[in-house]
Amino acid sequence: MKRIVVVGASAAGLAAAETLRREGYDGTLTLIGDEPHPPYDRPPLSKQILSGEWTAGRLPLRPEDDLGALRLDLRLGLAATGLDVADRTVGLADGSRVPYDGLIVATGVRPRRLPGEGAHVLRTLDDALALRDRLKPGSRLVVVGAGFLGAEAAAVARRLGAEVTLLEPAPVPLAHAVGTEIGQLLSRAHLDRGVGLRTGVTVTEVTEEGVRLADGEVVEADEILVAIGSQPNTEWLADSGLGVGDGVICDKYCEAARGVYAAGDVARWYNPLFGTSMRIEHRTNAAEQGMAAARNLLAAPQARKPFAPVPYFWSDQYDMKIQAYGYLRGHDEVTIVDGELAERRFIAAYRTGEKLTGALAVGMPPKAVRAWRQAVAGGVEWRDAVTAAGTGTV
Repeated sequence: MKRIVVVGASAAGLAAAETLRREGYDGTLTLIGDEPHPPYDRPPLSKQILSGEWTAGRLPLRPEDDLGALRLDLRLGLAATGLDVADRTVGLADGSRVPYDGLIVATGVRPRRLPGEGAHVLRTLDDALALRDRLKPGSRLVVVGAGFLGAEAAAVARRLGAEVTLLEPAPVPLAHAVGTEIGQLLSRAHLDRGVGLRTGVTVTEVTEEGVRLADGEVVEADEILVAIGSQPNTEWLADSGLGVGDGVICDKYCEAARGVYAAGDVARWYNPLFGTSMRIEHRTNAAEQGMAAARNLLAAPQARKPFAPVPYFWSDQYDMKIQAYGYLRGHDEVTIVDGELAERRFIAAYRTGEKLTGALAVGMPPKAVRAWRQAVAGGVEWRDAVTAAGTGTV
């Protein structure tokens, strides 16, 4: 291959570019990103950047010299607008077209929004800085959506002295992912710190005074953060012929079409470890999948390797360090296998079918949680995993 194009200049795209060079690819390597900033880390946006603990200068994923060493044809501040698979070209917002022999799609996601003007979202550095500038002691912040992103932002804002209200349509925040009991426990951490948590309410629009609920009530606010999930950036692929359905549809090798791979938040691929198609919006997965896609793009067809990771994510809320391995959604059972739920120091294991498919920990040392990752990766039967936990051997 003489020309490889990577569309998306965040964690997955950068990991792909670095892997291509590390694996010996010496041709033209174009990295395209719609933001003007060089690749930077996103998890700190809702934590260290929003709190003011970090400056923006700490976010770049690589020093300038390291980026230079990759010899990239770097196109920043330019969105991809179209893909022609037959001609093997990517169209850009400035009207230019970039040819490729191999392509990696890593365009990520964007926040879902509500009708109305004036609300914040939290996906980019500029988003985080704009909200940080508005969080003052005593200011009223309404956060719509009590998932991990909304919960992290609420915790930071409360620590900064803002009056925070969390609005969530589900009866228990995060119950669909982590289970009802653990969702309730995470909710109590907010209530204990004076956050106003309202569940079972639907926000229909943003108004000048705050947000309007489905029953007509207006919850007043000085600032509003909408954290109701994300949607994959796939519109530019509408006429490309690639399969798109809640992400770029890929096989177990992350291949979407001949010579076209996808990685990161935008990729929906078949994970053979869990026997299902999944799309993961976590930083660790983005980097690992970027590397896997790059290797498979360069490899001979018979030498490619399935991408079968144990997904990992973490969240910091107040004094709680939350870590999780595996695929928790759609689980059939969750049980506490170590520690005490009431003490906010525990490990919970998750069963889907007859298999151990995940583990979540709060306040536990990383080493203890990693043992459960190994069990998930090994496809351990649920009964064996729980029995081993009782004897302390997991």
